[in-house]
Amino acid sequence: MEPPFPGMDPYLERSSLWPDVHHRIISAICDYLQARIAPGYIAQIAPYVALEQIEIAAPRRALVPDVGVYERDPAAVAVLPAAIDAPSLTGAALLDIPTRYARVEIRAVADETLVTAIELLSPANKRPTPDGADAYEQKRQDLFRSGVHLLEIDLLRGGRRPRLARPDPLPPAPYFVFLSRAERWPAVDIWVCPLDRPLPTVPVPLRRPDPDTPLPLTQLLHQVYRNARYDLRIDYRQPPPPPDLTPDEAAWLDAHLRACGLRP
Repeated sequence: MEPPFPGMDPYLERSSLWPDVHHRIISAICDYLQARIAPGYIAQIAPYVALEQIEIAAPRRALVPDVGVYERDPAAVAVLPAAIDAPSLTGAALLDIPTRYARVEIRAVADETLVTAIELLSPANKRPTPDGADAYEQKRQDLFRSGVHLLEIDLLRGGRRPRLARPDPLPPAPYFVFLSRAERWPAVDIWVCPLDRPLPTVPVPLRRPDPDTPLPLTQLLHQVYRNARYDLRIDYRQPPPPPDLTPDEAAWLDAHLRACGLRP
């Protein structure tokens, strides 16, 4: 099945699916760039581990209970009948699970110096906690001070966006791409990515005087979608994962999926 969305698919943000999406996009970006920046540069994957809250289905995990119920001799204890109230709701547990992520690093072959870092933001990068967004912001500052280009691809609607030194908030949009060029820092180029449009083709800067390398985000995302057969794991009849879409986005999404034949 072809990807049903012109750009980012919000259903790919599901917590149980996103780690796989993240891994495949990073691999696709790395392979795409390597073929275009050799022989002067190498693109490599730098892994890291983050604690993520992943939705776990009950049958997948055996739990040790805090309270055990044991069978005893019926003659030893009197059993009193009692009415059992039905639960009001049924939910799924969120567990903090060590999750593997990665970033792409572009290094000069001559001296292996880091030239450009490419981050596909994870939920851990955007969680408003000291070990989440605050720690990621410190890493950004370290890269800025070291004279490294930083390309940040934010395909998650939730959480805190990368910090900007501007009084006005970012425009309302689900997705963004940020590019900080070392020679222009602290200026940041920003691409706004609406739900109903393709993702942009963005530049990946290298060392001067080498030209930028174009990175076609929609092409790579759709390639990943097809190769991974995500259509087999997504039920488009259901609403997308949180956070909620705006009313206009929700209306467009419903009409679009109906037009694609994915909703009745």
